[in-house]
Amino acid sequence: MSQSVRAGLAPDTADPDLPPAHVDAQQTFRATPDQVREARRFLARTLGESEVTEDAVLCLSELATNATRHSDSARPGGQFTVRAVLAAGCVHVEVEDDGGTWRQGGRANDGVGGRGLRIVAELADSWGTTRYEARGKRTVWFEISSPPRPPPASQHTRSYGVRVRAV
Repeated sequence: MSQSVRAGLAPDTADPDLPPAHVDAQQTFRATPDQVREARRFLARTLGESEVTEDAVLCLSELATNATRHSDSARPGGQFTVRAVLAAGCVHVEVEDDGGTWRQGGRANDGVGGRGLRIVAELADSWGTTRYEARGKRTVWFEISSPPRPPPASQHTRSYGVRVRAV
């Protein structure tokens, strides 16, 4: 595995209530099922307590699983690379595999598999695929934006006795 990380703010000087100004990280994994878990851990550590971490980790899990099962990365010695950029409340994540035609596993129609890209499409604001024929690589990427934060409560805010009931 190889890893590189660049961050706009040092972790010990960043305001914990604000997302990092810029995080740019990359790590390469062996294309084996146990490394999908390691890729999730890598992304969770990279994004920290961002509001998008949970959804981004789930999307990454689907893409990394596809790389290990349905691409040429599944061949002996195959690998996949995860790249993540978090800036201004938006995360961009890429999974680059060893290309090839995506092979359908035996589970596509058995009710267990075949939902990964639909999950990514539901959770991500946008996603897509890029092929690099000359390099024999394919990259699947997604982007998720943080919802806007509510403005801080002002000292001049009045309560009018309104109750809100969760439905």
